[in-house]
Amino acid sequence: MSSAKTSLALLAFALAASTAACASSGKNDPNFAAMKAMEEAMKPASAEERAAANRADPLTRANFWGKENAKDPEDLVTALEFARALREIGSQDRAVDVLSRTLIVHPKSADVLMLLGRIHMSKGDTDSINAAGMAFYRAAEAEPGRAETWAALGTAYDRLERHNLAQASYAKALEIEPYRTTTLTNYGLSLLLTGDLAGAEQKLRLAAANVDAGSRVTENLALVLGLQGRFEEMKKVSGAAAPSQIVEQNVALLQGLIKPARSWDALAEPARLTDASPSIDPPAAAPAARIEDSADSVPEKRTLRLRN
Repeated sequence: MSSAKTSLALLAFALAASTAACASSGKNDPNFAAMKAMEEAMKPASAEERAAANRADPLTRANFWGKENAKDPEDLVTALEFARALREIGSQDRAVDVLSRTLIVHPKSADVLMLLGRIHMSKGDTDSINAAGMAFYRAAEAEPGRAETWAALGTAYDRLERHNLAQASYAKALEIEPYRTTTLTNYGLSLLLTGDLAGAEQKLRLAAANVDAGSRVTENLALVLGLQGRFEEMKKVSGAAAPSQIVEQNVALLQGLIKPARSWDALAEPARLTDASPSIDPPAAAPAARIEDSADSVPEKRTLRLRN
C-alpha cells in the first residue's frame, strides 16, 4: 500500500473511532440522560394510553389528563378532557380556570364555551347563570349551525326570566334540528310558564312522539292537558307512564289548583315574579318570536326544571 493510501486509511479509522467515542461518552453523560428522559416525559400519551385512562376511575382520569395538559397547555383536546375530568370529581372552579386559559388560545372554540357554560349553569346562582348565558351566546356566534348552542342559550335565558329571548333561541335551535326532543320539551314548558297552553301542548306533543322521549315528557304533556281542564285526556296520556292511583291523585291535585279562588285575600294577592336583570345581549340572528320559559321534569311534585 502506498504511503498516501495508508495515510487516508488511518485518517478514516481515526474519524470513525472519534465519532464512536463521542457517541459513547454522550450516552454516559448524566446531562444527556436527563435530556432524553425529559424528551420521553414530554411526549404525548399514545391513543391506547388515552383510551385506557378514560376507562379508569375519575380521580385517575383527572391525574392523567392533568399531566397531558401540562405537557402542552395550548392543546385543545387535552384541555377539554382535563376540564371534564375535573368537573366529574367536583373541582368546578379549577375546571373553569383551565377552560378560561384555553379560551385565550382558542377564543372561538364552541366546545370549550359550551363546557364552560354548563359548569356555570350547574352552580345555580344568578351571576353564574348569567356567565353561562354569555358563554352559550359566544358558542352560538362561533358555530351558528349547531342546534345545541342555541338550545343551551335558551335554557339560560329562561332561568333568568327572559322568556321571550329564550323562546327565540329555542326556535333557532329547531330551525337546525326540528325534532330535537330536549329543545321541544324546554320550548313547550317555557310556553307553559308564560300561559300559552296551546303552544305548550303543540311542542310537547311533538316531543312525546319522538322515540327518545322519556316518561317526563309524557308527564309534562299530561300536566298541560290537565291545566286546560281536559282531565280525561290527561288520564289517558299519563296512564301510559304512571300507576292509575298516581294519575288519579295528580288529576285531583290539578282540579284543586285551577279552581277559582274564593277568598278576597286570594284574589287580591299579586303574583310575585322574580325580575332578574341579566346582561346577556339578545342574539342578533335570533328570530322575532314569542318566547317563554323552559322546564323539564314534572313528577308528582310538579316542579318544573330546565334541561341543559
